[in-house]
Amino acid sequence: MKRKLKVIVPIVALVVAVALYKFVLAAPAETHSKVKGEVYVLPKEFIVNLDGGRYAKLTVALVLAEGQEVAAGHGEAPPEGFGPLAQEPLVREIVTDTLTGASAAALTSPRGRHGYERSIERAIDRDTDVATESVLFTDLVVQ
Repeated sequence: MKRKLKVIVPIVALVVAVALYKFVLAAPAETHSKVKGEVYVLPKEFIVNLDGGRYAKLTVALVLAEGQEVAAGHGEAPPEGFGPLAQEPLVREIVTDTLTGASAAALTSPRGRHGYERSIERAIDRDTDVATESVLFTDLVVQ
């Protein structure tokens, strides 16, 4: 019995020491965010005319590039329905111009919708000082 105790006690002590290190003393593992940057939802929804007399109502969000910040209350308050993004009117114009006249079928299909999102993202990065990672249509209704 003493012989078994001489073997078991060091094993138990080793397991306890490893567990103590792992859960108490070890530095926490670095967490990785799945979304790089800040998500900014344009506060005013869009209503655009589509091809064939139809229209779409949608909400757009921008995943801003890391380091890109939304101004918080600097200067004058933005017009009603607009948020604190400095060049939001330019962004809204790009979204409206890109989607006006689009086909309802393309806008409601995942492939077509993602194509429009990428097209808007490239235009925003090209024509404004707003750096984006991606553009998202968070809500979409076509009638």
